[in-house]
Amino acid sequence: MAKNKFHDGPGPSQRQLRVGELIRRTLSEVLARGDIHDPDLNRMSITVGEVRTSPDLKIATAYVLPLGGKGQEDVLKLLARNKGELRRAIGKKTGLKYAPDLRFQLDETFDRMDDTRRMLSQESVQRDLDE
Repeated sequence: MAKNKFHDGPGPSQRQLRVGELIRRTLSEVLARGDIHDPDLNRMSITVGEVRTSPDLKIATAYVLPLGGKGQEDVLKLLARNKGELRRAIGKKTGLKYAPDLRFQLDETFDRMDDTRRMLSQESVQRDLDE
């Protein structure tokens, strides 16, 4: 059975969770303050919902979403284009021995929450819940 490189065993370690949250906060701050030298990226408001790290902390996947959900593909392209500068900024601000390689994916958490709310508000589901 092949192992997922992001989940060895029951789930992420405390260290992975701590480093992921440190990177998430730092990345959010760097993007909010416009510390990156790309005017296209600085014009966008980007939410960093979560950062997951690989067990060896060499890869960090940031789950991002532009404010309002518009321009999702543009956000991924802009972040990928500025990946090196973002990595350097994170390494400098976090004090980590090695700054991880950054990967970016769209955060679909909000879409799943909306789908769940829609499903729970359906008349047939409400009827089952009331019983």
